[in-house]
This record gives sequence, structure tokens and C-alpha cells, in this order.
Amino acid sequence: MEIVEGKAVRITFDGAKCVHSRNCVLGQPKVFKANVEGPWIDPDAASPEELLALAERCPSGAVRVDRLDGGSPEQPSGRNVVAVLENGPLAARGDLRIGGVAALRATLCRCGASKNKPYCDTSHHAAGFVATGELPAPAELAAWGEPAVLEVTPIPNGPLKVDGEHEITCGTGRAVKRGAQAFMCRCGASATKPFCDGTHRKIGFTT
Repeated sequence: MEIVEGKAVRITFDGAKCVHSRNCVLGQPKVFKANVEGPWIDPDAASPEELLALAERCPSGAVRVDRLDGGSPEQPSGRNVVAVLENGPLAARGDLRIGGVAALRATLCRCGASKNKPYCDTSHHAAGFVATGELPAPAELAAWGEPAVLEVTPIPNGPLKVDGEHEITCGTGRAVKRGAQAFMCRCGASATKPFCDGTHRKIGFTT
């Protein structure tokens, strides 16, 4: 983990969570300098507002920006949403607790191959994981419940238990389910992806 403090913000970069979306180096190349030797993060090369906006676009939460100038910090992005990415992870955002740890964004492994479970480490590419990010439209979409913290609990050798009001979307953003609880497959073998169907027990999935 790298922590770089500037005049107005502190930038934290957690490489173990990075899924290489490249939002940082493409969005603020003067701040996040690709392919350089030595220090590669310059927190003074953009305004705090620009850096907060960039952090909000980091799907994994690998980039975090803390303000040191007394300005408004990043807030949870409205309702809790879990997006199912094509051939890739679950991208969660909102007021999250991942295994009890607070977060605003996280990409969570659903291929079963990550060495940094419950987080994605892009092992799905090498594993050849194939799973659609487009899900059937629901007959009816439930109304939102009261806003609440979204607790994501990795069940040992099993699925991700999701507790709290949330919306599940396709990778394109189309909503397919709303509710207060779900069990999300993370072994990569469920026949009802992205939801768990108990296959982890049959294949001897271990975490």
C-alpha cells in the first residue's frame, strides 16, 4: 500500500485491490504517472475536487483520497449497487462493510481464482472465466427499502452473503433485482450466476 501526502489531499493506493481499470492514469496522467521510475503519484497536480471525482470512478477502491484542507470528503454514492461485470467480478459501491471493513467501492471475486479473496485480483483473465454480465429483465422490480449499510460477509468456503438494501445491476447498469439479502456465487461454478446455487459444496471450493 502506498500513501502519498500533498498540500491538500492524501492519496492512498492499495495495489492488492487494483483491477487495472486505468481510470487513474488516463483520467489524471499528471497525478498518476505511468511507466516512470521512482515516485509516480503527485497529489498536488490536480485540485482536491478533481481527485475526489477520480477516486469515485475507481471501481475497486484501490485509489482513496482523503482531504487535508477541511473540504468535504467523499461520501457513499447514493444507494448500494452491485454490478455484475461480463466475464469478471462483482463491482460494489455504496455504504459498504466488506468483512466488517468500511469501504465505498470494491470489486469482489466471482471466478474463484483470486489470490486476494474476497477481492478480485484479475485472475479471471488467466482462468478463462466466462460468465455473462447481462441478466434477464425482472417481471417486476421491487421498490427501494430504507437506506442502510450493505454488509458483505464472505462465508468460508462458500458464497458472499449480502445484507442490506441493495440493487443488483448488469454491467451496463440495467437493474435486475432489488432486495435486502442475497447470496452471490464466488466459486465460479454456479449454474445460476451471479447467485449461489450450492455448487461450491459439490466442487470442494475452498477459500
